[in-house]
This record gives sequence, C-alpha cells and structure tokens, in this order.
Amino acid sequence: MSLRKQYWLMKSEPSDFSIDDLKSCKSTCWSGVRNYQARNYMRDEMKIGDRAFFYQSNAKQIGIVGTAKVIKEGYADYTAWDPKDKHYDPKSSPEKPVWFMVDIEIIKTCRKIITLNRLKSITELNHMGVVQRGNRLSVQQVSPEAWETILKLPEWN
Repeated sequence: MSLRKQYWLMKSEPSDFSIDDLKSCKSTCWSGVRNYQARNYMRDEMKIGDRAFFYQSNAKQIGIVGTAKVIKEGYADYTAWDPKDKHYDPKSSPEKPVWFMVDIEIIKTCRKIITLNRLKSITELNHMGVVQRGNRLSVQQVSPEAWETILKLPEWN
C-alpha cells in the first residue's frame, strides 16, 4: 500500500454533474464510470486524501475547473444494479459487482477555466493523458510534477 499521495484528473460533463453541483453538495460519489481502466484506478489505486482535478468535458469550454480530494476509497457502484439508471449494467450485481466508485469532496474552483488548449500549450504537460490525442479516459493519473505545474497557473488566483 502506497502512503504517497497520488493525483488524478476526473472528467464529467457539466450537463450530468458540474463543478457547481459539487460546490452545492460539497461531496459526492463518483458513479457511472463504465471503462475498465478508470474502474481499476478507482477500485484499486485511489486512496483517501488523493487529490483530483475536476475536468469538464463535452462542453462549450473544456478543461480543468477545480480540485477535489478522495474521501472514500473504492466501493461497488450501486447505480449499475438499478434498471432505471442510465448506468445500469445487467452483468453487475451486489454479489458480483463489476463497477466501482469513490467519494470526492470539493477543495477549490478555478477563478477561470484552464482550457484544454491552455494545457496543450504548456510544454511540461505534454506527457499528460488529457492532452494526448484520442485519450478519452474519464479517470486518469496525473504526475506530481504536472499537478504542481497546473496549480501554479494564474487561473487559480
């Protein structure tokens, strides 16, 4: 088990769940992820205290809009068991869950969105998954160096 804090980027579409929604409720479960690699990160690697960038996708402006921290480690995503939920998966059950989620809590919102184009313009961030062509993973690892670089941007102040 790693005691070192890890960093993540978590994508959400504002029409489904926005940074303002997170501000309003303060904390939430990060449910509905239906990608195996993202699921594995939440199930196996995300730990209490880890930090995450909240990234809005499929919006007029896409990019980082805030930060959050993990407050509950991976557990079964019960939305997969509800036939009325848009994330229902008949292969998942309480006895044999397929999908997992974590709980997060808001830390801070950006003064101004850090757009994807802005991220792409920063040479030190070229290795980040979110700036790579075709990388659509909804939960991604972020290196400590990239985390610090992004936190130093003027959009936070």
